[in-house]
Amino acid sequence: MNFQDLQTYIDKRQALNQALTLFSWDQETEAPEKSMALTAKSVGLLSGELFKTITDPKVKEILLELEKQELTISQKAIVKKWLKDIRDLEKIPAQKYQEHQERLMIAQRVWQKAKLENNYQLFMPYLKEIIATEKEFAQYRKTNEACLYDVVLEDYEPGFHVEQLDEFFNQLKEHIVPLLKEIQASPIKIDKEYNYKHYSLNKQKEFNRWLAGYVGFDFKKGVIKESEHPFTTEFHNHDVRITTHYYKNNLESALFSTIHESGHAIYEMNIDDDITMTPVGSGASMGMHESQSRFYENIIGRSEEFWKPVYPRLQTFFADNLEEVSLEQFVQGINKVEASLIRTEADELTYPLHIMIRYELEKKMFAGEVDFEKLPQLWNQLYQEYLGITPQNDSEGILQDIHWAGGSFGYFPSYALGSAIAAQIYAHMQKTTAVADWVESGDFQVLKKYLQEYIHQYGAIYQTNELLEKLTGEKFNPKYYIEYLTNKFTKLYHLR
Repeated sequence: MNFQDLQTYIDKRQALNQALTLFSWDQETEAPEKSMALTAKSVGLLSGELFKTITDPKVKEILLELEKQELTISQKAIVKKWLKDIRDLEKIPAQKYQEHQERLMIAQRVWQKAKLENNYQLFMPYLKEIIATEKEFAQYRKTNEACLYDVVLEDYEPGFHVEQLDEFFNQLKEHIVPLLKEIQASPIKIDKEYNYKHYSLNKQKEFNRWLAGYVGFDFKKGVIKESEHPFTTEFHNHDVRITTHYYKNNLESALFSTIHESGHAIYEMNIDDDITMTPVGSGASMGMHESQSRFYENIIGRSEEFWKPVYPRLQTFFADNLEEVSLEQFVQGINKVEASLIRTEADELTYPLHIMIRYELEKKMFAGEVDFEKLPQLWNQLYQEYLGITPQNDSEGILQDIHWAGGSFGYFPSYALGSAIAAQIYAHMQKTTAVADWVESGDFQVLKKYLQEYIHQYGAIYQTNELLEKLTGEKFNPKYYIEYLTNKFTKLYHLR
């Protein structure tokens, strides 16, 4: 028995994955509203087939035999990943799994409607049922994890559990909340009224397409569409699709959504050809994936070095609004700290506070400590406590994210981890490369090649901490993120 015996199953698994991914992409971008009820049946059937393929006893037999053999690094990673997937799924009843996938597809459409209508009660029954099923599945899968929430955290961030995340978020809270209060009390007030003038949607689309290409998005391997919630979908490294969202009275929103999603896409496009169509042919973890999108969006995309060559072009596109706005004013504007209700529109400093709120609520839901009728009020209380603001309705509160409708519990912490990982990578690059010069000269091919060499090409062969240690010489360390935020915003607001 050799690795080639597994290849047929790999091909089938990837084909089913791609079909399901295509349904998901279509549902978010183009599918008509009434398509969902019948489409969900197809999704359920395909999910059932994928479940059977992953847990096929013959596959397990092959994997256990291969585990004893001399394999390449990538082959070992594939075997390890597949065996973990089997352990995660084989205890879950196949019919329940299929029904759950159908329910999630429908729930996402209900969430869209509930958000538009500002009606949490419409979505609440689906949320309760999704949580109940996710907890049931986590119970099936639980081995030596300390709690059920640890089980789902492992899906997105292997090696990171509640114990480590509590410590991470406590450190952030200890430093960010006082810094935010200092900024709010500062006499420095940044004006960014220019951002809220009228901006032609067609011109925004044209500029953002150029911007994606500028930072390294390859249009021969990808497309950009529009959706309510910007996201990235990958089929393989030669087909990576992103979406963004344009607002006629908010220039900044699409700019940074486009850069963010381009960062995700560049990661996927840079994965090695030999592993792209395998179970390890995606990012190392959601945290590592978010580190790449946030590296491009925030650390690079909000820097003065980035905008020196780019801003004159933006001014030309929108001369009526930006002609009198200097580069310095613009860079200050895109870094302005201002507590906001919407996570995706949050500034770089307050963003992790949005994640902490979701993390706290997910822990409570998995511990059975939440009354779903009162969940919106609990959400609002935490916003008041952490950010000093309160949502006025459910659409800008509990209903703003699609993640729970898709069953993505344990995902949110990866956003904050991603920002911290990006800061750690950047701190290392500042010591060992001319990264600021690359950015200021617009040489994104050099940056892209660097990230490909040390992170992207490996896909999920290595875990996040392994990649970090290989590149920076140490495992995950949040001190770089805290230092980055403190130094950046202390300077911007002339504190201390």
